[in-house]
Amino acid sequence: MDYKKTKAPATTITRNLNEIDKNTGNIYETVAIVSKRANQIGSELKEELNRKLEEFASYTDNLEEVFENREQIEISRFYERLPKPSLIAMQEYMDDQVYHRKPEAENGE
Repeated sequence: MDYKKTKAPATTITRNLNEIDKNTGNIYETVAIVSKRANQIGSELKEELNRKLEEFASYTDNLEEVFENREQIEISRFYERLPKPSLIAMQEYMDDQVYHRKPEAENGE
């Protein structure tokens, strides 16, 4: 998914508990689902940022020479301005874009 075009807010907002647990009926289960998704999003964003910054890596052993690369700074600032992974995950959950299931319920049937 393209996290750069998400409709998630950049700051935290107050949520209605009745709207959050609409699919599960349990607020704690909902929080667990959203937190797992936030961890996935966070790791994907970190990998993507590391791949982009790898292009600017310098493998010299000279500690005196430190170069500022304007493009590298802009890429870092862009990722800093993105909404936090937890906000993106909550927005995906509220928009019914997160798939979740209970394996123990499937085994018992």
